[in-house]
Amino acid sequence: MTSNQKQKRKNSLFSGIMDDNSDFIPIIPDGEDDNINNSKVPEDLAILPLKNTVLFSGVIIPIAVGRKKSVQLIKSVYKKDKLIGIVTQKDSKIDDPAANDLYQIGTLATIIKVLEMPDNSTTIIIQGLKRFKIDHFITEKPYFKAKVNELIDIVPLEKDKEFEALISSLKEISIQIIELSAHIPKEAIFALKNIESPRFLINFICSNSDIAPIDKQKLLEIDDLKLRATLLLEYLSTEVQKLELKEDIQSKVKVEMDQQQKEYFLHQQMKAIQSELGKDPLDLEIKAFKKKAENKKWSKEVEEVFLKTLEKLERINPASPEYGNEINYVQTLLDLPWNEYTVDNFNLKHAEDILDNDHFGLDKVKERILEHLAVLKLKGDLKAPILCLVGPPGVGKTSLGKSIARAIDRKYARISLGGLHDESEIRGHRKTYIGAMPGRIIQSIKKVKSSNPVFILDEIDKVGNDFRGDPSSALLEVLDPEQNNSFYDNFLELEYDLSKVMFIATANALSPINPALRDRMEIIDVSGYIIDEKIEIARRHLIPKQLEEHGVDKSYLNLNKAIIERIIEDYTRESGVRQLDKVIAKLVRKIAKKIAFEEKFDPKLSKNALTDLLGQAIYNKDSYQGNEFAGVVTGLAWTSVGGQILMVETSLSRGNGKLTLTGNLGNVMKESAVIALEYLKAHSNELNLDESIFDNWNIHLHVPEGAIPKDGPSAGITMISSMASAYTQRKIRKNIAMTGEITLRGKVLPVGGIKEKILAAKRTNIKEIILSKDNEKDISEIKEIYREGLTFHYVTNIMEVLGISLLKQTVANAKNLNIKPKDSKPEQN
Repeated sequence: MTSNQKQKRKNSLFSGIMDDNSDFIPIIPDGEDDNINNSKVPEDLAILPLKNTVLFSGVIIPIAVGRKKSVQLIKSVYKKDKLIGIVTQKDSKIDDPAANDLYQIGTLATIIKVLEMPDNSTTIIIQGLKRFKIDHFITEKPYFKAKVNELIDIVPLEKDKEFEALISSLKEISIQIIELSAHIPKEAIFALKNIESPRFLINFICSNSDIAPIDKQKLLEIDDLKLRATLLLEYLSTEVQKLELKEDIQSKVKVEMDQQQKEYFLHQQMKAIQSELGKDPLDLEIKAFKKKAENKKWSKEVEEVFLKTLEKLERINPASPEYGNEINYVQTLLDLPWNEYTVDNFNLKHAEDILDNDHFGLDKVKERILEHLAVLKLKGDLKAPILCLVGPPGVGKTSLGKSIARAIDRKYARISLGGLHDESEIRGHRKTYIGAMPGRIIQSIKKVKSSNPVFILDEIDKVGNDFRGDPSSALLEVLDPEQNNSFYDNFLELEYDLSKVMFIATANALSPINPALRDRMEIIDVSGYIIDEKIEIARRHLIPKQLEEHGVDKSYLNLNKAIIERIIEDYTRESGVRQLDKVIAKLVRKIAKKIAFEEKFDPKLSKNALTDLLGQAIYNKDSYQGNEFAGVVTGLAWTSVGGQILMVETSLSRGNGKLTLTGNLGNVMKESAVIALEYLKAHSNELNLDESIFDNWNIHLHVPEGAIPKDGPSAGITMISSMASAYTQRKIRKNIAMTGEITLRGKVLPVGGIKEKILAAKRTNIKEIILSKDNEKDISEIKEIYREGLTFHYVTNIMEVLGISLLKQTVANAKNLNIKPKDSKPEQN
């Protein structure tokens, strides 16, 4: 079979019916079925192997003969009885098959005609007669010759209803396939309807259907015509489903293509009409861009890039995706405020008033801003500072940026860096990518339309990094005053001046920030508020804000300082005022409900009324424990929500000097306790302690609130004072607290968080505080209002601490520690 014929057979179901290269219709004439039945299969039969072709009884097909063996066979047989055996190869890739490469069952065929083609190839037209089975091969040379046995088709009875239904179904489904297939001529339907022989109909459809050769061979090997028809119907049903699905897909694609073509033609028509009217939309758009560019203050370099991009736009097809990218790029260039700056307000008194009105406290930050304005006023030009406000949540770091912008009449921009992982968010995406856009720095500048805004980089300590890059490294260029005058954005592919932008970063902690990034910023510590400051913030800002947001008139709620202080102490525990704002919002909602239900209430809330509205107190106020017990000392600690007092308790029991530490202490605190005990042992003479005490009494040190983890070195002098009080049974000075790290040599080292610790001391009626001499400088920087009522003792060594903290007076019911325990036995391992 020629390649053209093979392709036609592959692409159509009944390609054998109407062949462009043949002048016959392969339908058997009337009475031919009887001739086939009467034909006999010879015992010795020449075998012609075929590739990808299975011949069925009664069917006429053309075969292209190319092998030398096959040509020799045809010449030999055609001179005699013209009968050959047609057998299909198991593997069509084998050019010279052996006997075991052929199926055992084939079809006896008669050669109707031999055609010599113009290209010197030979084509034969054969008709299938009867099926046979090869018994064994006689010879393979010069061509295959075998002993064969005839196979008889089992034909159902004439009145078999099931068989008649099968034949009818085969005709219907075959006609359906012809109608669904574009490659099969519709005349094939006429041919099918005119086949009266059920056996020939089955064989005809088997031969001409688009079924795999292996499946056709299965059909050929079935003796029972009813079973053959049933299996054929299954194959055709599958083929119908495939054709229907294919037609459905093609119709959908055609609808989509038609819609696209329709839109394209409409756009072309519109373009043609607008061109005739002198209103080409592309020309109009480019003219609009050029007109807008006339007022831009950009550099020659930017202008050259802009004009070059416009020239490129004129050459690009508007339907191209690149056209949209270039339009976006041009629009971004035009929207950016190149060398456009707002005029700063140098009225320092005005700026100071705004900062003070908007935020209570935060003096260091306000002072730094006013310093910058003062220098700018004198010099006229100054690189903007890169500030980093570090402090606990809720102290007003982010909102301070808005106040600074308002104070100096600048625009305000803010981006949140929390959870940022992609470097492209800072530097932008390259134009080559679809949907590319500038980084968030340039986008924010474009949004505020000013090149010198106050720019808040929120949560800079929470920037992440992964396979997409390290955003904190990209920020190095942004926040370096020596580099940010030429910030390079990947989308712009141009340098942009950020040197006039006042960047203010915020963070809750310094440790997570990239060291190189931290070095580029001016760190300003924003500590928590004292109760007096929180009261003022609530009165001036929080209460009026919540009343307005909830639609409640201020006459319905009157909170005096005592009630606000109780709200702060009983319902919040924080350095800032965020939780306080939520509690006040809850209180205002309760009042709004009473107003809506027309309930009577006193606008001036009492303590009992406050409890009714907000419930019982959530937090217990830290309180001083007194000095009635030996070994109980008040320390000062720093936490993420501010300072608080820390009670350290020590008790003694008879034993062999074992040290026990409880209270969920970290390693550093445990080490401080060990150092304290060893120091007391080494300096027992100075405290008039008998050395045997340390061997005869077990010591147990405990820090209450054991569910809360505690760590840090600042409790060192508190622990040694507690142990010394327990061993000497002497009282601790009343209303005193302490904080400081100790060493084995007896030195007292400085600690941090002094302001927060002082606030915690004031809350609990502490009057005196013991600190390291090196912390004196920290105290001098704290406002007098915070230090009022406190006496500070600055020490350099442990003996000075004990000299101040321990009284000569012993506690009531003091233990006599010099009595040795009776029958004391050493611990067994």
